[in-house]
Amino acid sequence: MNNKIFLLADDDQDDTEMFCEAIEGIDKNIVCHCVTDGREALKKLAELPKKPDLIFLDINMPVMNGWQCLKFLKEDERYREIPVIVISTSSHQREKNIAASLGALCYFTKPNDFSELVQVLQIIVANVGAGLPNALENIQGNFAQFIELCGGSKQH
Repeated sequence: MNNKIFLLADDDQDDTEMFCEAIEGIDKNIVCHCVTDGREALKKLAELPKKPDLIFLDINMPVMNGWQCLKFLKEDERYREIPVIVISTSSHQREKNIAASLGALCYFTKPNDFSELVQVLQIIVANVGAGLPNALENIQGNFAQFIELCGGSKQH
């Protein structure tokens, strides 16, 4: 069985630790590469022997922010098919609209509660691949305050 590979770009060390702890508790076979800004994310992508199955991208990061990185990813043919979930503490509709316009799969407002984070990540992990957009659409009802489907990376 192939391990799933995730890339997390987030400059908040506490959020990164919480995210990695949640992922490890869900599936110890997931390899999660963590970086602290968009430029590091692009560098890590170039170094990886296999593209990640999913990228989690924070918005507010130094050097290269999440919007700049997402725009680059979706314009680069090497990376445009990798689903990107934008993550942020902000739940403003403006940011959700920007994420959608730049091609993100969804916008994930970071929960403060660890168990809620785990529940949402369990659904994401279980459905990585072609079924992820439908799984995200189905969990919107229960977790509407955390997930908003953007539509990026859907197969037409």
